Amino acid sequence: MSRQHRFKAREENILAMAEQLLLESGDGDITLDSLADQLDMAKGTLYKHFSSKDELYLRIIIRYEEQLFEINRIDDCPSAGVARMIFQQLFNPQKAMLLNQIEERLAASVTGLNRLFGELYDIRRQRMKRLIDIISAYLQEQHSSLSTRDYLSSIWAMGQGGAGLLNSSFYQRYLGRRDTLRYAFVQQMLELPSHYPAADDEVMDEDMQELVEQIDTESEEHRNTSY
Repeated sequence: MSRQHRFKAREENILAMAEQLLLESGDGDITLDSLADQLDMAKGTLYKHFSSKDELYLRIIIRYEEQLFEINRIDDCPSAGVARMIFQQLFNPQKAMLLNQIEERLAASVTGLNRLFGELYDIRRQRMKRLIDIISAYLQEQHSSLSTRDYLSSIWAMGQGGAGLLNSSFYQRYLGRRDTLRYAFVQQMLELPSHYPAADDEVMDEDMQELVEQIDTESEEHRNTSY
């Protein structure tokens, strides 16, 4: 293995361990000392990969976004793509919610991370465009009048709400099995377009291009924002 490959492999191990410690911490924070101890690594070695703990956190978020994007790039039937979109939010709700909280905190209070935030938003823009393609294809397959924007919003709301419920101690104690609830959420979302049948002469998915242009505009604004 080359020196560069060893460096990348070590970096991946650091990110994976840091993410695990974050999820175990419960409060969205870890110390670099504890991370170095878990990796049996000198703390100074961490700084060869990350200039600060905030950069480490943002790199974890970017890594997660890249993983989601790769899953969404699977090229099969639209219904499977829609199901994966929902399952992404529901299979590890603690992780999805925690990383979102950390991202909001970094965006509001941290400076000097413009390049990494730009990288994050670029990957997210690509993923959003892929999601729009999947949703548009499924709506057309279902011959539904539901707009891409409204269906995407419904999926996002179901995923966020479902993640909160699945992550709650109340649900774990009283409300039932997680697997059956996940299945129910996915079924509801897959059936939703059929409740909005399109007329034969109705123009379908007319807001898709507008949504893509909005994503591009917002991404450009993000690139021009200092963090």
